[in-house]
Amino acid sequence: MNTTASRPEGLKAIDREMARQHADALASFRNNGAMAERAAASLKRTGRLLLLGMGGSQAVGRAVEPLYRRLGIDAIALPLSEQLGAPLAIDGRTVFVTSQSGESAEVLRWFEETGGNDETFGFTLEGGSFLARTAPCLVGHGGTEQAFAATRSLTVSFSLHLAILAALGEDVAQAVHALENPREPAIDAALAELSGVRSVVTSGRRLQGLAEAIALGFTELSRLPCFSLEGGQLRHGPMEMLSPDVGVVLFRSDDATTDLLTAMATSVVEAGAKLVMFDASGRPPVEGAATIAFPPLTGLAAVFAMLPTAQRLMIAFAAARVADAGTPVRSTKITRSE
Repeated sequence: MNTTASRPEGLKAIDREMARQHADALASFRNNGAMAERAAASLKRTGRLLLLGMGGSQAVGRAVEPLYRRLGIDAIALPLSEQLGAPLAIDGRTVFVTSQSGESAEVLRWFEETGGNDETFGFTLEGGSFLARTAPCLVGHGGTEQAFAATRSLTVSFSLHLAILAALGEDVAQAVHALENPREPAIDAALAELSGVRSVVTSGRRLQGLAEAIALGFTELSRLPCFSLEGGQLRHGPMEMLSPDVGVVLFRSDDATTDLLTAMATSVVEAGAKLVMFDASGRPPVEGAATIAFPPLTGLAAVFAMLPTAQRLMIAFAAARVADAGTPVRSTKITRSE
């Protein structure tokens, strides 16, 4: 692993973002109450939600999608690019458009072509951005994320949804506690488990959006093919790829899908693949897995508990493989072209 002296500048930038993410997330949660109430009122009027974003912003939508559904809201998350090419009707829907920069090419084109609707809200880290000027926005504290891979921006974006869930009447005490009391369990065993793999697959059930966010970070930083498949989708055929050269990272929480994640973990071990389990289920660890354990949690409480440690793992994984990890060679922080 890189020493502090030799650590790439890109990873140092990520370190700075991560060091402030909990404080910025708590400030974002507390400072967006009024706009969160407006967004919650819209959801109560329409009962239908379309979550739009790209990259990490889309992963955030995927992660909160089941939380809104649990409240009886017909929620679906789509990449903004897909909405541009094969749009769902937005009439009668609340629309949440997430863009950390507020300047992504798809965001600009979507508003230019549709104008949004009266129930459109933005989520951004930049209060002076195109998105913030164009739609009523929940704005994350701390300004634009400077480092390449999404870390602080994910945590802050989740906290904005936490404010809306609180406005809808959800008990958010556990999630706030997770932000106020971040955990730093060791990742050494997990990193060693993944040391020889040539690709990584992440997967979850209720936490699939979190799995997708982490797979994106693995790919961006390590430049290896790392991707995510929802647990059922992983079971339907892609199990054929499993071998000792493949790493699998599973996210298990304390919910009705726990047994399915346990069965998947057992199958992964039996296939000889290298398994890391982020586990907030309260169940016994799966034999053969490198387990990173958390208290029994679900929903955003589980996300906030696991996310910083998963970020540390993806960064350490990349640092062991790429001399200039954190410095993009084919991408930019703000994607201005389609």
